[in-house]
Amino acid sequence: MLQSGTFNITMMKFIENYFKLKDNNTTIRKELIAGIITFLTMSYILTVNPNVLADAGMDRHALFTTTALATIIATLLMAFLAKLPIAQAPGMGLNSFFAYSVVITMGYSWQFALTAVFIEGIIFILLTFFNIRELIVKSIPKVIKQAIPVGIGLFITLIGLKGGGFIKGNEQTLLTLGDFSQHNVWIAILGLLIIAVLTARNVNGAILIGIVCSTIFGLFLGDIKLPEGSIVALPPSIAPIFAKFEWNQIFSFDMVIVVFTFLFVNLFDTVGTLIGVVNKAGLADKDGNFPQMKKALMADALGTTIGSVLGTSTITSYVESATGVASGGRTGLTAVSTALMFAVALFFAPLFLMVPTAATAPALIIVGLFMISSVVEIDFKNITEGLPAFLTIIFMPFTYSIAQGIVFGMLSFVLIKTLSGRYKDVSIAVYVISILLFLSKIILEAWKFISSLCYFD
Repeated sequence: MLQSGTFNITMMKFIENYFKLKDNNTTIRKELIAGIITFLTMSYILTVNPNVLADAGMDRHALFTTTALATIIATLLMAFLAKLPIAQAPGMGLNSFFAYSVVITMGYSWQFALTAVFIEGIIFILLTFFNIRELIVKSIPKVIKQAIPVGIGLFITLIGLKGGGFIKGNEQTLLTLGDFSQHNVWIAILGLLIIAVLTARNVNGAILIGIVCSTIFGLFLGDIKLPEGSIVALPPSIAPIFAKFEWNQIFSFDMVIVVFTFLFVNLFDTVGTLIGVVNKAGLADKDGNFPQMKKALMADALGTTIGSVLGTSTITSYVESATGVASGGRTGLTAVSTALMFAVALFFAPLFLMVPTAATAPALIIVGLFMISSVVEIDFKNITEGLPAFLTIIFMPFTYSIAQGIVFGMLSFVLIKTLSGRYKDVSIAVYVISILLFLSKIILEAWKFISSLCYFD
């Protein structure tokens, strides 16, 4: 008994020292709760990713296991390499491009698309090793880095409003108010009120308590049903999709374009998420940079490569990690906690998947509020700074893409600064990156047009 207690104390001290919990003003309890909250807000990927990639002809059951395994491995890489409270998983948007553009529209096999993801991962490893990705991140203008958390805040608020049923699509106005007679809206409202009140009262774990209470309310309303039968089951085999690569077309023009698209979108999605979440965690310097940048980018590159071997689309850092940061997560221990929750979900999937989107939506809305606070740091009176920042902010939610927000912010920054005679405010690296971004947009749009002609049925 004494030996067991001594071991526990030793282990706790090791964890505290390894992740520097005291230096980051956090505790093991805070970190574990933050990781659970991050898991709950992004656990939808366990059902959504298999559904999307199954449309490309991949085995849905195998995809469930692969999605969980890829998320666990990639998140642990982030935890132990970069020691950041950021989770990684197959990226939304990138999985849609994989399934609906490469496979369904262009007519290639899912094995071809998986090969493209593997090649992308290898390229990312090389770019990271030679510090090229780190150079790109550091070259992003300070005002754009200030705008990124704000844009992400609005982006995840939009996701939360949609998930909670507060808004819905409309052909005439794009968006309109949701149907407040639906139970899911009231589940979300209850969670939002509970989280807000508990946060105001400085109650630890306010977000997690709100999610749990909302889920229980959903059970009471009959919108959520307890799992039938056993809640414990062995995960399906990944054999049908494991390492199923197709090498005979790797030198084709289409392969080059597909790989380039994966690279382009993932680069700026990951960069945007890292900058946004790390800034809100208070781990970045005055220029928006942070010492673990290269290691974080390497964790992303390795995650994508390993994920492709397991049989899933591109891995990226998840913006939902901001919910864990808002709950006090500051170190890689938060990411470890998230990874452990996904490991448990492998065997208790029915239980975890019972939590509805409406119950996690309030967490995203609250975190959106926390993240837009950095808007006060932006000098909107100076239009050469204010307009690029504004475009970065609004393009993220309106295009449903962090990457597009950064692209349009960067391009507008260069154009406005140069044409207004303030070209000295723009570094050579920013000019080069912007030219490459501009050319990439032209190439991608031309390829889409040519593809629509070539693959039109």
